[in-house]
Amino acid sequence: MGKVIGIGETVFDILFKNGQPVKAVPGGSVYNSIISLGRAGVKAAFISEVGNDNIGEIILSHLRDSGVDASSVCSFADGKSPLALAFLNERNDAEYLFYKDYPNNRLEVEFPVVEKGDIVLYGSYFVLNPVLREKTKAFLEYAKESGAILYYDVNFRKNHVSERIKLGEALIENLEFADIVRGSLDDFNYLYDMTDAGKIYSEKIKFYCPNFIFTSGDGNVRLFTANGNESYPVKKVDVVSTVGAGDNFNAGVVYGLSAIDARRDTLSALGKEDWDRIISCGLDFSAHACTLIENYVDKEWAANYGNR
Repeated sequence: MGKVIGIGETVFDILFKNGQPVKAVPGGSVYNSIISLGRAGVKAAFISEVGNDNIGEIILSHLRDSGVDASSVCSFADGKSPLALAFLNERNDAEYLFYKDYPNNRLEVEFPVVEKGDIVLYGSYFVLNPVLREKTKAFLEYAKESGAILYYDVNFRKNHVSERIKLGEALIENLEFADIVRGSLDDFNYLYDMTDAGKIYSEKIKFYCPNFIFTSGDGNVRLFTANGNESYPVKKVDVVSTVGAGDNFNAGVVYGLSAIDARRDTLSALGKEDWDRIISCGLDFSAHACTLIENYVDKEWAANYGNR
């Protein structure tokens, strides 16, 4: 079993309910996934950047406390750790407001060694951002050459819709790197004005990547592979927050891949039972995270998950 390496942005989330702050926790899409994986006992490392300030130290301590190697997280002095305000509505879905103050030189880090059997999790604007693109693309190329499985979470937010044409080349490159693509109904609505999972797979994904997972909130999860497609109902829980729902779904899928020691050259041979188990892990992680006012699964649940 290899390790999991995440690459993505790190923010400090302040969650609001009824106009009042109710929780402040480190966050970021891939960050949330990698914290849950570290807590579940998966060997994990993270590539990102934080400010050399109190918030940055909280984030670094949180990574280490969750069992994640933080040696490839850049700590910059010329700027501040970014903040994200998440306003939960009556359905406990979040709208975001971001505050960022980055230095001119970004992501000044040494990348971790990637080996065959590792899984690399990447996504969101971090791996589309033109300012970072040269470095993120170089890492993804290196990971691909090294034989890792590359898992791409599209996670395209509404505030970047005006940039979707400009970001198109980087998006296609990210799809080409990927061995598995996961995207939500919102992602493809913002990117392509499309919401039909089958059409999205056949027209936008299949040419670049054979394995596609489509999520749509509390709607069924759809899996598309070269061997066909499946549909999985989400688990019904009393939702406290959906902030980490998709991120923890990704964590669970990656956990499932790691648990069966999946390799890039064996992905095409995975059968229905394998995928059922992998998607089930994603649904478990996501459902549990939705019952918490945090962005990740809790330590006790994660530590016991493998024994279920």
